[in-house]
Parts: sequence; structure tokens; C-alpha cells
Amino acid sequence: MKLALYLPNFRNKVTVRELEDLTSLAEDLDFDSVWALDRVVVPEASDRGELQYSFGMMEQMPKALPVAARGEWLHGMPLIPWLAAKTTKVRIGMSIIDTPYRAPGVLAGEIATIDHLSNGRVNVGIGSGWMPEEFAAASAAHIFPKRHKHVRETIEIMQGIWTNDVFEYHGEFADFEPCGFGAKPVQKPHPPIFFSGLKDPKRSASRISKYGLSGWIGIQDTPDDIKTWRGEIQHELGELGSTRTVDDLEICSMIWFVITDAETDQTPNAKLSNLMVGTAGQITDNLKRYKEAGLTMPLLWPPFADVPVSKTLDDLKQLQEEIMPKVNAT
Repeated sequence: MKLALYLPNFRNKVTVRELEDLTSLAEDLDFDSVWALDRVVVPEASDRGELQYSFGMMEQMPKALPVAARGEWLHGMPLIPWLAAKTTKVRIGMSIIDTPYRAPGVLAGEIATIDHLSNGRVNVGIGSGWMPEEFAAASAAHIFPKRHKHVRETIEIMQGIWTNDVFEYHGEFADFEPCGFGAKPVQKPHPPIFFSGLKDPKRSASRISKYGLSGWIGIQDTPDDIKTWRGEIQHELGELGSTRTVDDLEICSMIWFVITDAETDQTPNAKLSNLMVGTAGQITDNLKRYKEAGLTMPLLWPPFADVPVSKTLDDLKQLQEEIMPKVNAT
């Protein structure tokens, strides 16, 4: 099992120094990767619990974001080249890039350049987004009803630009004649692409199969959820006649992470389960369950509030030095 750090750039208050300290430690501890979060706006309606949809369109979640409209959070996209400059070993990415907020050709060219800045260490997490208010703020309200198609076109354009000297595309969201987009990525044939799917295994499997994607990223999944997703993705891959199996994929989930002194309630509670919030013993047991279920890489997610970065730094050290040897021994 690999370990990844999900940076807390989306908080009411976070500093560049805190993100730098977390990233530096993740590299020192030989984590596989460090990921930023993509957020464009926090609507005031969120402060009142009046968003059009619940967080991530997920059951149990409120119609609100966990950060205030006046919070001093940091945008994820500018952090990616910064992470490239600050690190030498750890892989870097954003979980996930909401493709409707970016022009596909521009995004592809910029990622290729960042792959050079990082000497071939970029992961590309993509998804469709879920918040109409954010689409409006990103001047993409017209794309919201067709956002899944935008993801498809973005994948096709990125892969085309990354693997051809010149490339043309004629679709609904991009329409251009043959063009060169600069340097090709260091990674061949291109950086690994991870699809973020939260609700529809069939859609996830279709993207993975059709475009040869490298992995899947969920959020707050329990071991049983991981088993279900793996099974359904494998079924859909078979239905699509793919030569690949779910074992060829990186199966990831963004999971809240805190080591506590006292035991926490581990009763399954869907997306609100605290399986990576608990004592060292509880987390050890749960990581063993995740490993058995087929989770290949948890994206450890420091809480949005109430846990200082200094505490997370200590927790990450304890996890790698004391907990993971017991997990890997199984």
C-alpha cells in the first residue's frame, strides 16, 4: 500500500509555510505523492447551508462547504508548479481538476510544461465538478448540464496533444485546426490520468476502459465501499470487453486522517465514517482492512478545522514509522 498526502489548501486559514512543511515531510517519509484540492469559489449561500446541491452531491452531506465564504484558502492549480519546484522525489497532482473550468488545450499544454518542471512526476486527476454556483463563477454555467461530455473531450484533447507533434480537434467545447502545443510531457506516452467517480461505477469503468486511464479516486470510502467499487468496475470492464482488470489500476480514496488518544466510534456511517480518525491501533486495523479490500493508495486528508498542522506532521511521522510496518507485515 502506497501513501499519499492530500494538502489542506482548502481551509479558513492556511499558510504557504504550513503547506511547505507538510510537503517536505511527505517527501522525507517517502510518500508516493502529494495532491492539492481544486476549488474556485465558496458562495455565501454555503455559509447559510443553501447550496443547490449537497457537498459532492453525496448523501448525508450538507448543502454547504466546510470553509467559509470569507476563508483565506489557497487555490490548488498554482500550487502544482510550486510543488514541482519544492520537491525532487514525490509525485504531485490535483484531486481533482474540474475540467469545465479550463480550456482543454490550455490545460494540456500547461500540464506538459509542469511535467518538465517536475522531471516527470505529474499525476492528473480529473472530474466533472458538482456545484452550479462554482460553474457560474468560473464562467462555465452553460457547461454544467453537459459537464460529463466536457470531461470526455478534455481527455481526448489532452491525450491527442501529448502524443502528436500537431493536433486538431473538432468537438462541442473545443474546435481547432492542426496546432503545435509545445513540449511533450516527459512521461510517455503521457502522465497518468486518474478519474474521480463518486456515484456511477459504469461511467468510471467506461472512462478507464476507453481511454486507458491509470486509476480511480473516491472520497471517504469504507473498505466495503472499496470492495463494491472494485467489483463493479471490474464487471463493467468485462462488459466493455477491456483487456485490463481492476488490478491494473491504482485504487485511491481521499480519507480524513487524525490519530487520537481516545478511541473513536467506528460504527459504519457511510461517507461520514471515521475509519482513519482514531487511535493508532484503530487506524492500524482499518488500514489492514483497506489493504485487504484492495485500496492501493489512501489520500490522507487533514481535517478542515480544529487540527493544527503541527499535529498532522506528528501524525504522519507516527503513521509511517509505527503503523505502516504493522500494516505491511500482513
